Amino acid sequence: MTAVESQRVPAENRAADNEQLANLSNRILDQVDRVLVGKRDVAELLLAALLARGHVLIEDVPGVGKTTLARTIAASLGGVFQRVQFTPDLLPSDITGLTFFDQKQGEFRFRPGPVFANVLLADEINRATPRTQSALLEAMEERTVTIEGEPKALPDPFLVLATENPVELEGTFPLPEAQIDRFLMRISVGYPTHDEEDEIVNRSDKPIEVEQVTDAEDMARASAQTQAVFMSDDLLHYLTEIVRSTRSHPDVELGASPRASLALAHVARSLAAVRKRELVLPDDIRELALPVLSHRIMLSPESRLRGKGAGGVIDEILDSIPVPVEGSIGLPAG
Repeated sequence: MTAVESQRVPAENRAADNEQLANLSNRILDQVDRVLVGKRDVAELLLAALLARGHVLIEDVPGVGKTTLARTIAASLGGVFQRVQFTPDLLPSDITGLTFFDQKQGEFRFRPGPVFANVLLADEINRATPRTQSALLEAMEERTVTIEGEPKALPDPFLVLATENPVELEGTFPLPEAQIDRFLMRISVGYPTHDEEDEIVNRSDKPIEVEQVTDAEDMARASAQTQAVFMSDDLLHYLTEIVRSTRSHPDVELGASPRASLALAHVARSLAAVRKRELVLPDDIRELALPVLSHRIMLSPESRLRGKGAGGVIDEILDSIPVPVEGSIGLPAG
């Protein structure tokens, strides 16, 4: 949203909407804190992705709480959670559903697949064949699936959390660039600290029931409100300059597309709203640059041979572009 567009939203309305959205976010994050130890920062990113109507790819080893995190967020929304273990023999219809002839009723009926959920955990997505992986493409982008030529709308909100094991690659099928680009962010949950792991073990015999703290209607309203979070024209130019720089960096063979600019803008507004702010700060963009851009750039073979990673490239880009000064990023008058 530009400064001119933000001026059309009365300041008192912006403040009230922001307060409401921040309270909703805190209620969801508090439920995550009750179940998972030390993962509030990761939960913030997932919640920002949900509000930005995006999807998240999680690269991490088994056992760090990915399934529990997804299940907790779904339960706090009062939504449907589905988990699919991706394997080489998984068929597209195992995800989307299928039409079958009901002999008792004497008619064709549709049996929905697990994709008809509010939160879908696609576990080890790179173990399925490309044909099955592509079954998620339409669902992630269009939020519909087409069965027998008939489009069927998916629930709202709809969040795909896909996991990959970065260590065990035998028997996997790398995700095609077109599908990777559909993920708003790629993140890692990470191992807990020593104290956090002590607390995890201590809580293991004390099951906690997650409370529903919102519903689909409130989430849809909150998602729309995030677009009213202010981003100055100077900050918007800073954001697009970061993305455009990935296309000219000497270590990058294929840079991020304009879809990456849109993704970074949307999730920056959502994260600012989750953190109870009415405007996006440069720190939001710098923090999100790695999870939003790292999977969208292809490094040159020479740079990969030198052991350079996407993180190093993005750090160099962030260091090379001047950050907008404080006076140019403030809220518009009124």
